[in-house]
Amino acid sequence: MRIKAKNISIIDQETIVDGTFSWKGKLIIKGTVKGTLSGDVITIAKEGAVYAAIKAASFTIGGIFEGDIEEADELIILSTGNCSGKIICKELIVEAGGILNAEVTCTKIRNSNNLSENTPLSKGVAVLPFK
Repeated sequence: MRIKAKNISIIDQETIVDGTFSWKGKLIIKGTVKGTLSGDVITIAKEGAVYAAIKAASFTIGGIFEGDIEEADELIILSTGNCSGKIICKELIVEAGGILNAEVTCTKIRNSNNLSENTPLSKGVAVLPFK
């Protein structure tokens, strides 16, 4: 499931945002964001860091995320991603090499390399196979 967005906003490297931030469309974070975020599609690039409470339909982590994720339809942790905190999502994908250290509540977990598929997981710790 990929959610497409027409509008694109970028928080570039060396930019620091602290506070409440909301958007429509896709948000790409290459800098640092702290606070509360609410919007459609969010991507934390490899060089980005987010320390926040987030409510977004689609969330991809390629950098660092620490905080809470609410009601995400999909959460993707890339091989360069590091995610910690509390997560509530419908679908969770963790690429090989991605780090997930969080309290997770979701309905479907699968490894992007199709090594494992489990359904459902409720308030537990996901243990995915490593190569």
